[in-house]
Amino acid sequence: MKKLFFLIILSLMTFVLISCSRDETILRVGMDLKYPPFETLDTSNNPEGISVDIAYALGAYLGVEVEIVNTDFGSIIPSIQSGEIDIAIASMSITEARMEVVDFTDPYFFFKIITLVNKDFAEDNNLTEDSTVEDLLAIESARYVGIASQVSSSIPKSYGKVVTEATDVGTAVEIITQGTQDILLMSANPVVDGYKANTDTTIVIWDPFVASPIGMAVKKGNTELLEKANAFIDTFNEPGGLYEVLNEKWNPILLERLGRFGFSFYINE
Repeated sequence: MKKLFFLIILSLMTFVLISCSRDETILRVGMDLKYPPFETLDTSNNPEGISVDIAYALGAYLGVEVEIVNTDFGSIIPSIQSGEIDIAIASMSITEARMEVVDFTDPYFFFKIITLVNKDFAEDNNLTEDSTVEDLLAIESARYVGIASQVSSSIPKSYGKVVTEATDVGTAVEIITQGTQDILLMSANPVVDGYKANTDTTIVIWDPFVASPIGMAVKKGNTELLEKANAFIDTFNEPGGLYEVLNEKWNPILLERLGRFGFSFYINE
């Protein structure tokens, strides 16, 4: 009886170990699929976008399968730390605060942080789409909204501005359209999308606050994957490399979406 008991326990332990082990030939890539055209879902609910293409290209480079793990942006770093995902390819800005908790690759994109502004506020303060960052910062009464854990909050705070934090980009844009707050800083695509959906109540100011470096993130100390990802990024500029491939596929889409700029807007600092 005692022997049977231990056999059962051993079987259970073996099952747990097998269940907890994972297939090393699958690279789990975390991203938040709410940010077209970089991270989104197609009409069949499959991952689609520039970051998705990069993730699959990384998998091909490493000779492994890729699993896209749809993860809320604010949960991506905790998911890296816990081992739920191996790497984030999620349009994530490289910041000092994030570098304390994860390791970043070299930057492979630079996201210009531009501004969505409430139209009434813009008219009251003589702002146009060609106004400057200095023009915005000089308005002491300006009210800022940003998204928690993103540069839309951290950048205005770095200038000493008080920021009301929204939970997601849709809420932040709605706050601007309603005039509850005046200024939202984000990368170009969500700003332009917000404007196109609300042309009567918003304007875009194109002068960038910063060109935010975008990197892939891995668990602190995972030097093996970090070095492989950096080696992969080093190939982007080669003839026929990923920048060329992505430009051919996405430049027309980006030109249509942004109006002013295409793919090169993201690779030039």
